[in-house]
Amino acid sequence: LCFPQRLWKILESSEFRSIWWGVGGTCVAINEELFQQEVLGRVFSTQKMKSFIRQLNTYGFTKVYQDFQSSASLPEFLAEEAAASSHSKVLYYYNPSFSRERPQLL
Repeated sequence: LCFPQRLWKILESSEFRSIWWGVGGTCVAINEELFQQEVLGRVFSTQKMKSFIRQLNTYGFTKVYQDFQSSASLPEFLAEEAAASSHSKVLYYYNPSFSRERPQLL
């Protein structure tokens, strides 16, 4: 699978707690610390967050800043709130062609 397909697959999986759809499925939210332990080196060939972010940028993702109050659903809000309250760094990335509602764009 190519990078966007692998990313989609882990977002849709219930196996990972470190990455989830944010803002109604229009961006990717990543708990950086947990993501490094849980996903990197296991799903993606790199073990460095910097390399993973470079891949996101290569595929047109841009970093965005999230207001935790704006999540579309309760599970998303709770996941974001839990990540923030654990003092972990949560990163948000957006790509207009990468949306939970439009898998055909992969």
